[in-house]
Formats: sequence, C-alpha cells, structure tokens
Amino acid sequence: MTDESYFETVTEGDTSTTGGRTITEADVVNFAGVSGDFNHLHLDDERMAESSFGERIAHGMLVLSAATGLLWQDRTEREREALVAFYGIDRLRFRAPVFFGDRIHVETEVLETERTPDGAGTGTVRYELEVVKGDGTTVISCETISLFE
Repeated sequence: MTDESYFETVTEGDTSTTGGRTITEADVVNFAGVSGDFNHLHLDDERMAESSFGERIAHGMLVLSAATGLLWQDRTEREREALVAFYGIDRLRFRAPVFFGDRIHVETEVLETERTPDGAGTGTVRYELEVVKGDGTTVISCETISLFE
C-alpha cells in the first residue's frame, strides 16, 4: 500500500470507459415525475410520432444523470473514498437524442489536474466526458470537474 493520495496518482491523458446502461420508458416517466419536466418530447407519443425524431426521447438531463451513476459504479473503492465532490460542468452539449431502449456508456479522458490552494481538497481533476450510445453516436459531450482529497 502506498502513502500517495489518490489525486497524486491521476495523470493527464488517463482514459476510461464505463459499463453500459439501457434507458427505459420507466426511467423517463420517473425522471419526469422527479424533475417536473413533462415536456411533450418525453411523454407524448402522438405528437412525437409526427416530429423529426419520430418518437419520444429521453430527457438530456436524465441521460447526464445516468452517466454520473455509471461513473460512480465504475470507480474503484480508493477513488470513491477520495472523491470529495462533483465540482462542475463546462461546455455541456446535448448532441443527439436517446430513445427508449438505447444503451449508453461513458468515456472519459483526464485533461488536467490542479492542486487546490484553499485546503478544500487535494485537487481537482478535469475530464473530457462523452456519453455514447451502443451504435457509437456521442449523445452528450462536456468537461466535468471532480474534487479529490
């Protein structure tokens, strides 16, 4: 066992790919209830059948939330113990729709690490993050920042 903190082991350029998760109609309906977002894009079959999508789509924020869950499930126990907070999101883009039954996973690359001068944690890690469907389509891209001890 090393005395090195988890943060000190993170290197720019590190990559990872999570396991996958299928987005279901139940996910969308439950997310609508929790979030209060009852937009027709997610809940109105008839109206969406005539749209450019041809069917209902999942909430972008649901897909992003599912991505954070996949990231958590993929972390080692050491990473989980060292993680202080999800610190932020930059350059968030919803690039393509997610339909019911689509399977997603998350791909990350460490862009930079930065020590925190204020003592709130050992440092922040900035990741390039993409949520990708099973067919290879990137549906969400962004940069996320996590704070680690």
